[in-house]
Amino acid sequence: MEDMLVRLLHLPPLEPEIERMTAAGVVIRRPNPFEWGNLRDWTKERFGRGWVDELSVAFSRQPVTAFIAVREREYLGFAAYDCVWRGGFGPTGVDESLRGRGIGRALLLACLHAARSEGYVYYQIAGVGPADFYRRAVGAEIIANQHPNVYDIAGLAD
Repeated sequence: MEDMLVRLLHLPPLEPEIERMTAAGVVIRRPNPFEWGNLRDWTKERFGRGWVDELSVAFSRQPVTAFIAVREREYLGFAAYDCVWRGGFGPTGVDESLRGRGIGRALLLACLHAARSEGYVYYQIAGVGPADFYRRAVGAEIIANQHPNVYDIAGLAD
């Protein structure tokens, strides 16, 4: 898995993505702290305990460092930042049946715009699976000489 770097000063605008999601009946927003139990269960069922452990950090911060996609009170996806380490994006996931509809891109942009508003200029995405997605969505670039990364150090890399 590769690590990527995003220049936050060159992000695409968030508003058109939010408007597109709203037109599709999808709300992108920060979760409330009282939603943790339900989101935890939803995430564990679809993505496993490891992602739940990482996402739990978002709920220890104020404001919560995550965004969710919901439609009619049902979770569709989530994305978080500053969880595994400061300056890092993830974890993130969209229900498998809903991928390819722009939900992941909207969640990614919401997190990265929030990070930029908090003073970050660059942001890391570690252990990337879909590198082409991040390259197209936000201009992320592979980091040269990236090993070891945060997951390698923890002994969790594949």
